[in-house]
Amino acid sequence: MENSPTIMTNPVDPLDASFDIVARQDQAEADIAGLRGDVDEVKARLDKVARAASRPVMGGTAAASDMTEVKSFVDGYLRRGRETELKSISGINPADGGFAVPRQIDAVIAAELVTISPIRAIAQVVQTGSSGYRKLVTTSGIASGWVSEAAARPETGTPKFAEIAPPSGDLYANPAASQGMLDDAAFDLETWLASEIATEFARAEGTAFVRGTGVNQPEGFLTGAKGTADDGVRAFGTMQYIGSGSATGLGSTFDSKLIDLIHALKSGHRQGAVFVMNSTTLASVRKLKTADGAFLWQPGMVEGQPDRLLGYPVIEAEDMPDVAGGAFPIAFGNFRHGYLIAERSATQVLRDPFTNKPFVHFYATKRIGGKVLDSNAIKLLKIEA
Repeated sequence: MENSPTIMTNPVDPLDASFDIVARQDQAEADIAGLRGDVDEVKARLDKVARAASRPVMGGTAAASDMTEVKSFVDGYLRRGRETELKSISGINPADGGFAVPRQIDAVIAAELVTISPIRAIAQVVQTGSSGYRKLVTTSGIASGWVSEAAARPETGTPKFAEIAPPSGDLYANPAASQGMLDDAAFDLETWLASEIATEFARAEGTAFVRGTGVNQPEGFLTGAKGTADDGVRAFGTMQYIGSGSATGLGSTFDSKLIDLIHALKSGHRQGAVFVMNSTTLASVRKLKTADGAFLWQPGMVEGQPDRLLGYPVIEAEDMPDVAGGAFPIAFGNFRHGYLIAERSATQVLRDPFTNKPFVHFYATKRIGGKVLDSNAIKLLKIEA
């Protein structure tokens, strides 16, 4: 009987296999450690960029030096009256009315103003370094024409310009706190001060932007010349108005007058246009219906969206006049194109512990100007037959 062939194999050394497994594990751990190091490095870089790009705000994420300066300003000057020179502050200057507040506090004041000042929220706002701001506005386009490919190009006409110089004045607020409040470390002085200043500024400037005289204050958009002529016919700076159809009220054809008011505005300005009126006028407008019984006014369907009238947002400005004969209770237009607010950026604060003891007053001032920029961008409705 023949023997079966024997198959010879190379035996595997268990010790070598063990070393191989350990080597692979070590390599895997080294790779994982390298990846973790790369991730940590990228994360550190992103955190650094985020910190640098983040806008410093009070009570939020801000550079340590900025927060130190704010704390020095609040605890040193506002609470105790120490006149300390700080990097983010322009310094004490009696001619300027005291310290310029740090930019973190000024940013809070500006944000509050936008929230509670209706015209500021929709107008064009520019920051200036001086009170003598000027802006050139073209009143006619450059002439153009058609020619053949090889024909000479005739000289075109030159545009005409008008200079806009917003009248300005020093807006001031004078909130007061007791010394006991200032000595209380738990009293959030900077937030209180920013809120008080912004509230007083908003109340005063809201009136000026609507009907200011232009003498030591902004010129309101209802103050200038008005007429019924169409765009291109009226003199520059004269605002067009539409009659309501009634000498005493809104009239029976008020819905059609509102449509006339909307379409008196050129299509380029209607993108972003809003209605502006006070709450009393809005109460009357909300009751109006079309012939089929539908309300002209529609509430905002989503929280945070404004109410709408004939498809356009409605802004409540309490300084607009009530419905009365000869009044202009409703404005419609693109205020970002039509009204200019020019303000010197820094708010000045002067601490006054002497005038009304035991209270400490904080006399805050800011130079603000305003004027109609483009009279074609805003239309008015007048109560007249």
